[in-house]
Amino acid sequence: MIDLSHIEKIYDSPAGPVHALKDISLHINKGEIFGIIGLSGAGKSTLVRCINLLERPTKGKVTIDGKDMTAMSEAELRTARKGIGMIFQHFNLLSSATVFDNIAFPLQLSNTPKKDIEKKVKELLELVGLSDKADQYPSQLSGGQKQRVGIARALASEPGILLCDEATSALDPQTTKSILQLIKDINHKLKLTVVVITHEMQVIKEICDKVAVIDKGVIAEEGQVLDVFINPQQPITKEFISVLLSNDLPVDFRKAAISRQPIQDGTLLMRLTFIGETANDPIISNLVKKYNVSADLFFGSLDDIKGAPFGRLIIGMDGSEADIEAATNYLNEQKVKVEVIGYVRRHSAIAH
Repeated sequence: MIDLSHIEKIYDSPAGPVHALKDISLHINKGEIFGIIGLSGAGKSTLVRCINLLERPTKGKVTIDGKDMTAMSEAELRTARKGIGMIFQHFNLLSSATVFDNIAFPLQLSNTPKKDIEKKVKELLELVGLSDKADQYPSQLSGGQKQRVGIARALASEPGILLCDEATSALDPQTTKSILQLIKDINHKLKLTVVVITHEMQVIKEICDKVAVIDKGVIAEEGQVLDVFINPQQPITKEFISVLLSNDLPVDFRKAAISRQPIQDGTLLMRLTFIGETANDPIISNLVKKYNVSADLFFGSLDDIKGAPFGRLIIGMDGSEADIEAATNYLNEQKVKVEVIGYVRRHSAIAH
């Protein structure tokens, strides 16, 4: 659907060339919600604007539905962009126009008959839950309602792609959740391909199928959202995920000496990750009953990623080396991801 091949973007500045994007290649499948996450200045907004050629890449090729966007003339691009809707962080609504006229604006520009405009706008107002707001002005709307108008306007030309550039960053958490749900519903109902640009991992977790992490103009990591959450490879990815999933040791262990080898009066700390059905199974209880070990729980959480239960525990396991090895093998057999942190003095565990 969308292929970015070796994209580079270089800006001129008084201090010399600025490499905003460096050799970026991505493939986005038709109908999926693809997230691109990065810190401020990482290049994510530049990247999304390269998709619809609002920013022309310095090098590389943008192909959509088999058509090379970078080879098109300006007239051809204007036509191609009708198939790409875009919503923005600050809504970009016409303050002097009603909700109806804001949504109708792209249709008016394309000389759509008035009767067809009225029918289309009415359908879009119903889709975004604003049927009663047609005659109001942006100043009379909440932030979430303004973004719903922005979404309806982006859908007016019946695009196959929806680009969302920090679409929820100006909204409170509850409104953000409702807008993300709306985007999910639109993706499902209209079979749109959605590209989400954000600096918030919560947004990625809520709605995206795949994610690419951009850092200093390059793609640091990409993959299925669940896979990236379970096994992040790069420091920048781990930093984003740590905001949502605590990776820290319990307070009383953070300054304790950790040994990779068994120590006298020691307990073995493990970080366990449970995915899918295993997140709801009594695996630890069964482990203690089945093997000659004890397991003290020091941290636990249960979350949901794209409909899959996702649990994390930090435990302290005590027992002989042989029993601990057998118990660890059991965890692996149950498809639990086991990360051995190391041994700490048992008095630290008691203090906690």
